[in-house]
Amino acid sequence: MTKPSWIFVLAEDERQKQFIYRFLATAGFNLRQMSVELSPSGHGSAEQWVRENFARLARKCRARNARHARLSTGMFMMLDADNRSVRERLGELDAALISENQPTYDSRTDSIARLIPKWSIETWILFLSSNGAANPSISEDEPYKDSKAKDKWTELIPRASETLYAWTRAAGERPGNLLDSLRLGIDEIPRGLPVGR
Repeated sequence: MTKPSWIFVLAEDERQKQFIYRFLATAGFNLRQMSVELSPSGHGSAEQWVRENFARLARKCRARNARHARLSTGMFMMLDADNRSVRERLGELDAALISENQPTYDSRTDSIARLIPKWSIETWILFLSSNGAANPSISEDEPYKDSKAKDKWTELIPRASETLYAWTRAAGERPGNLLDSLRLGIDEIPRGLPVGR
């Protein structure tokens, strides 16, 4: 039987990192089971940095899983869609794999969760922290990144990540007005969680 061993995390910024970390902590993982890589601030486009490092980290994740039959390694990658579509971003990630002579993403074999909020993680945080019902006017057509003070976002992350965890459970109830990018993210999450969770 396999057991969870390691999770790679690749994120654009500190807020994405906090969100993923809180989600994984709620799922029962701790910091000692994670390797977190963040785009260095002030060194160009964070989105570009994540795309450029995705293939390298995917190769490490795939290699660890191929070498260790009794251990399981997962990967969580977060990339804002900004004004692009989620499908375009997924295509860019596959192109990054191809450029590094790797196979494209395979949802049946890759233990990688590709989380791509439309516009930014703040869209998901607002929606999830309201349980999707308290504020049905939250839309993927509008960026929310600068609509709250920094400390307000930090306060919303625990509830948002707990809601996400509940919605990823087998019996988790999801609202009918679920954001499209969040629905895709929820479908991706089980792929990134090592076997045994």
